[in-house]
Amino acid sequence: MNIDWKKNPLLPAIAQDVGSLEVLMLAYMNEEAYRLSLETGYAHYFSRSRQRIWKKGESSGHTQRIVDLRIDCDADTILLLVEQKGVACHTGRKSCFFTSVSEGKEIATPSVDPSSVYSVVDTLYHTILERRNDQSGKSWTRKLLENPELLRSKIREEADELAVAIEKESDEQVIYEAADLLYHSLVGLASRNLSPDRVRQELQRRFGKSGIEEKESRKN
Repeated sequence: MNIDWKKNPLLPAIAQDVGSLEVLMLAYMNEEAYRLSLETGYAHYFSRSRQRIWKKGESSGHTQRIVDLRIDCDADTILLLVEQKGVACHTGRKSCFFTSVSEGKEIATPSVDPSSVYSVVDTLYHTILERRNDQSGKSWTRKLLENPELLRSKIREEADELAVAIEKESDEQVIYEAADLLYHSLVGLASRNLSPDRVRQELQRRFGKSGIEEKESRKN
């Protein structure tokens, strides 16, 4: 059975441990990610937030070797039976499905420290996304995400405080204010479902181009 990529340009892809049959994660594939997965024997996905193809484990080393790839009866869902190297979840857990609704708690603990395999920016961004569902009423991040006007005002405030610190204050204060601005900027990205990887891609695009050339290109 062939996949009609024109009809379904982006399909859900479920990764399942070939040994235990535990469901590890859900991601998405477009035609290129599907082709790369078949050609290389390792899972590739299309990230909606990053807007690019990514190989599972490209930064962490926690790859998924494909043992079998299956499609369902409607040819609109993909199932991958994989040998998971390390863990599948960015939280350091083997599976992304570690929260039990019926039990009202997390049923698995991290087996890997995520800070050891992901950058602090990526770890912080994912933590921000998780705070969307915080029901404690104590999450500043959730408060910002639920109040766009407050979020925008905080970004402006933190940017101004960093500028003042650079002009007048100690190195330690400059670092402190820069960290505050970075955090609030990441919350802003999360509010738009934009991965910080998109910012990295933009910075890479600008390498080899002067700031003057970059500004001129925007006018055009």
